[in-house]
Amino acid sequence: MVAHCGPGTSASGQEPGHPLDAPLAAELPSDVVVLDGPVEGNPTALLPRLRAVLSRPGAAVVVATSGSTGRPKKTVLSAEALTASGRATERATSGPGQWLLCLPAHYVAGVQVLARSVLAGTTPVVMTGEHFTPRAFADAVEGMNHPVRYVSVVPTQLQRILDPADGSPDPRAVAALARFDAVLVGGSPLSPALAALADAAGVRVVRTYGMSETCGGCVYNGVPLDTVTVRILPDDAGPHLAHAPALSVPPAEEASAETWSAEEGPGGTSSAAVGSAEAPSTAALPAVDQGPASPLEGRIWLGGEVVASGYLNDPAQTAAHFRVSEGRRWYRTDDLGSLDENGRLTVLGRTDDVINTGGVKVSAGRVADVLLDHDRVRQALVLPVAHSEWGQVVAAVVAVRRPLHSGSVPDDHHPDGGFEGDLGPGLERELAQSVRERLGAPAVPKRWCRVDRLPLLLTGKPDRRAAAALFTAEPGASPGAGPGVGPHADTGAEPSARPGKR
Repeated sequence: MVAHCGPGTSASGQEPGHPLDAPLAAELPSDVVVLDGPVEGNPTALLPRLRAVLSRPGAAVVVATSGSTGRPKKTVLSAEALTASGRATERATSGPGQWLLCLPAHYVAGVQVLARSVLAGTTPVVMTGEHFTPRAFADAVEGMNHPVRYVSVVPTQLQRILDPADGSPDPRAVAALARFDAVLVGGSPLSPALAALADAAGVRVVRTYGMSETCGGCVYNGVPLDTVTVRILPDDAGPHLAHAPALSVPPAEEASAETWSAEEGPGGTSSAAVGSAEAPSTAALPAVDQGPASPLEGRIWLGGEVVASGYLNDPAQTAAHFRVSEGRRWYRTDDLGSLDENGRLTVLGRTDDVINTGGVKVSAGRVADVLLDHDRVRQALVLPVAHSEWGQVVAAVVAVRRPLHSGSVPDDHHPDGGFEGDLGPGLERELAQSVRERLGAPAVPKRWCRVDRLPLLLTGKPDRRAAAALFTAEPGASPGAGPGVGPHADTGAEPSARPGKR
């Protein structure tokens, strides 16, 4: 495939077009659906309102970003953007179908389940219960009656079904998961081990990359939807680990509806989609746009009909992230990525995940990927910790796969027990050696914290601020300092099984 030069691209790699004007509350239609908190009651009550706003042009939904790294922003999604996203998803998978809602309806992944149901003319099934459990999931699937079925989940929910802490997956829930034509996974990284479990169980995993600002997932298995353009532009924040291999997405010819599984990129949602139809081919990748002088790695820009209209009443943030060129909207993500020779996108990490330790830039996402390759690691989050000499050092929060300790009984709210402590010298040495061999000595974590589960936001994304609080900065501590352990019993919420009010 020959990459083409898109609008607003020059040989210098400049940003496309000009800044977008922010939408104002006074200009919104009176019937716009504003989702600024948990939905009261059954989320299907929103269907008539969504049907009405999707039937006319203009602003349709206001949804807040997850706020995983800062203050949530109110994102305005137009009827045109939501429709373009929904129809493109149908074309990329198995066509119109019935959806299961098991994510909070006031976030983009949840409201998209409702919007896609409206576009498909089907009635979604809503999972009940305060928290996600395999039993509640299986019960909800029993209520589905359409031959084509979809569900959106976060990796934590997938893990609850396929890799529970007690090591005994519920066969009914696993079978229910395998009945979906596509299981869209996003929100946080999907470990290779969990992806392999899904593949072995016959689960059609669809890894999606996107965010609230793009109506959710808009790149599936590294391939942009047919209404989306991907561009990579230089970014000074990028990591400089010359020999660090980028994680690759399997070539389309290696994928099938029955066996597709791959790893999601960090920072937002990443992954790839496949339906029961054949996987996307490289011939269907004209939307990938590197530009004539694009670097192999850099900041990801997403353009097309699915891009939001901007942040409500926030001209500064809208101008910083949204641009328009020749009628096409572009969104400047906070993610770093690369394009391979076939134009497939690999998400490398967030720009704010770059750790500058002693002048060497380390990709936190790549370090986490190496940790997740170890068969004892269930979850991993890598982040910077302040250091008086080095500026920052690499720190890792690791959830270890192990038998439940004595006296710990899993339940719906604490399915992984509650133990915390250090990794132990053996495992710490193994993990450090793996990182050193693959990414170099500067990338080796200098602080470690073992938990039974990562702290989470309502969306199921890791709560980075809560994770950072696990470490108490030690001014002057040497780079070889031992594990850092903080008091963290239950700072993260479980992904909600009831998409309405928690």
